[in-house]
Amino acid sequence: MTGDTTDETTTGAPTLRRAITGPLLFLFILGDVLGAGVYALIGEMAGEAGGLVWLAFGIALVMALLTAFSYAELVTKYPKAGGSAVFAEKAYRSPLVAFLVGFCMLSAGVVSAAGLSLAFTGEYLTAFVDVPQVPAAVVFLVLVALINAWGIKESLRANIVMTLIETTGLVVVILLGAWVIGRGDADLSGAFAPPAETGVATAVLASALIAYYSFVGFETSANLAEEITDVSRVYPRALFGSLLTAGVVYLLLGFVAPAVVAPDRLAESTGPLLEVVRVAGLVPPGVFAVVALIAVANGALLTMIMASRLSYGMAERGLLPGPLARVLSKRRTPGIAIVVTTLVAILLAVTGELVDLASTVVLLLLFVFLSTNIAVLVLRRDHVEHAHFRAPTFVPVLAVISCLVLLTRQEPQHWALAGVLMVVGVLLHLVTRKSSRASAVARGTAEG
Repeated sequence: MTGDTTDETTTGAPTLRRAITGPLLFLFILGDVLGAGVYALIGEMAGEAGGLVWLAFGIALVMALLTAFSYAELVTKYPKAGGSAVFAEKAYRSPLVAFLVGFCMLSAGVVSAAGLSLAFTGEYLTAFVDVPQVPAAVVFLVLVALINAWGIKESLRANIVMTLIETTGLVVVILLGAWVIGRGDADLSGAFAPPAETGVATAVLASALIAYYSFVGFETSANLAEEITDVSRVYPRALFGSLLTAGVVYLLLGFVAPAVVAPDRLAESTGPLLEVVRVAGLVPPGVFAVVALIAVANGALLTMIMASRLSYGMAERGLLPGPLARVLSKRRTPGIAIVVTTLVAILLAVTGELVDLASTVVLLLLFVFLSTNIAVLVLRRDHVEHAHFRAPTFVPVLAVISCLVLLTRQEPQHWALAGVLMVVGVLLHLVTRKSSRASAVARGTAEG
């Protein structure tokens, strides 16, 4: 697929603008994957796996790459906004299944944004100003919504700047860690210290589940398919390039952080990478705190871009109420979807905790990934006219196994929150279907 789509549908309604090039997409995915999770959660990982954080990152990277192959095939085969919901609808021929998959993805997005708003208002922000966490998180989410509504190209330009800053920040942490190691003030055994109270395999897998949250941002890009130029060529390159880039950075961070700062100290901090900066002493902690805040803000922006586009795509297909598919005529962004997803994220931020929100995101996305990996195999019999990426058959099979393994590691409270969200989703879907049937009957009566 090449070239731009028209600016309007045959009915005259404005459509999404096809303006995302390869470099923009690479930076979009890299910005969503790289930064927010590791800035906020590497301490939680150290609490689970001790110094073996780098190993947990490696396992999470492999698992993420397995599922990325499925996304590369399906996005280039069916380049439509709606992502995983579109794939599920085509594969399983069930509006309810398609809705549940899409709503899992949508819920994961708003839950993730809520968690990032709490991460934003943690130790990185309090390094400058002591403000109540919940009101600060609400203001943060409102500002993210305004940038999202401004326009896709403008949002991605902001993402370019923030991605470069957050990537630079992580590279600086790696270099500072190497400096501390080189001057002999680090304890390299810390990077190999096993967890204190549990077996290595169990602890590393639990840490990998948290690390998985740092990688899962890649799937948000599927919802931009209608806005990508030459999607069949551009998407796979940007997807795998960004994941591998993020993986290298994470592996290095996972090694130097527990070598420079004791794993138990990392586990106690809400700004764990700030601890590495303080030990090195070459960069003012306040400067790095600004970088961390930008990284978290970038992750929240990209996540909310995904959530609003997914809401738009599902509404277009009759899976969510029709008003969510309305596009602002001047900005050409899904205005109502942005407002609704932001309000839900605010509610979750007010009522949730960071680590529980992050784990619930992974739980919801594992169901999405499970559906998508199976859909790849089911849809092999469906042939399209244009060229697209094709994953080796054994890869989605391994991806399904990895999803099932990670599902066994979830805690009851995360199942409970995900269950509440799904009940709300089912009720919303039933109302949408009832409304659609009533409208169809009314039209039939009027025509008769």
